[in-house]
Amino acid sequence: MKIARVFPRKTEATPDDELVFFERPGFFETDIDEAHVSVTFTYDIDKAKRLADQWSKITAVKIGGPAFDDPGGEFIPGRYLKPGYVITSRGCPNNCWFCDVKKREGDIRELEIKNGWNILDSNLLACSNIHIKNVFSMLKKQKIKAQFTGGFEAKRLKKWHVSELWDLRPEQMFFAYDTDDDLEPLVEAGKMLRYANFTRQHLRCYCLIGYKNDTFEKAEKRLMQAWIAGFLPMAMLWKNKKGDIDPKWADFQRIWDRPAITKTIVKNIHKKYFEEI
Repeated sequence: MKIARVFPRKTEATPDDELVFFERPGFFETDIDEAHVSVTFTYDIDKAKRLADQWSKITAVKIGGPAFDDPGGEFIPGRYLKPGYVITSRGCPNNCWFCDVKKREGDIRELEIKNGWNILDSNLLACSNIHIKNVFSMLKKQKIKAQFTGGFEAKRLKKWHVSELWDLRPEQMFFAYDTDDDLEPLVEAGKMLRYANFTRQHLRCYCLIGYKNDTFEKAEKRLMQAWIAGFLPMAMLWKNKKGDIDPKWADFQRIWDRPAITKTIVKNIHKKYFEEI
């Protein structure tokens, strides 16, 4: 079956083969058996519906994805994500107020492990030990260095995970500092990883900013705390379902999302926070 995958926007993870589209069907798209409109962000729903309507004029259409609270099934490599990106589990046991993963996908569900090198699981470390070990084993067989873009939950990181990661030497690992209770586990994770000679070149930390009652001062402090814990902080700007953002917060996020600029900022203000924290 010839399936067109249609996306309302392109990201780094979007496939780029000849059956991927971002606009209405063209003159030559007449032999498509089915079109799947895949939507990640809620603020793209209106555009996605328009695309679905346009494609429905030439073929059968399915529309879905995280934006429509699609719980997700077995992972099919290369269909909705670029080859190399892989999901080995869905769901999460946590109930974070800012995240819809638990609501959308339920508790952790382990999937059949497919080959790839960039792990996008929402919470890989919440999986069983045997599943995690099998994922690491799969990654060791790949020709490209592993990446964990989906992220690790710091409080679940164990010494044996670090030992496995030392063997893998991944290109990068992402952690998160979203709420106050994330700090202590992040600090402990940083200690274990630095002991294994991982540096900020490998360790990134998403820091949620710009939500209700947040301030620039509070956000800057969290970002610096992540730095002091041994991670390169990356500001992640909170958005509502419409995608609305405050321009001032967008400017703040921009300078904390570019490593070269971040390092310059840290150099200028490090002493202040090092003494305070």
